[in-house]
Amino acid sequence: MEITDVNIYIVNGEKLKAYATVVFDDAFIVRDMKIISGNNGLFVAMPNKKTKDGTYRDVAHPLNTEMRELIETSVLNEYKSQIETYTETSESNIES
Repeated sequence: MEITDVNIYIVNGEKLKAYATVVFDDAFIVRDMKIISGNNGLFVAMPNKKTKDGTYRDVAHPLNTEMRELIETSVLNEYKSQIETYTETSESNIES
């Protein structure tokens, strides 16, 4: 399985930094992944749903470590790329 597209929607909250949408094999899409700033740095949380008892349950999630690492690496790399682009654009607008 291959990741064919990653879209990032930056929110820059205190802990929630962005949402991500990932497309697999140009055929399957997973929306509402979250990029969260935790105690050990950034991580990707899978989309989840609140259950009747008030707990949260993942709607979709990887079944093995390799897929989790592939998703996390792809999403975080795209997030960092967008943050760098945003920073460079902001700095050039200030200098203008």
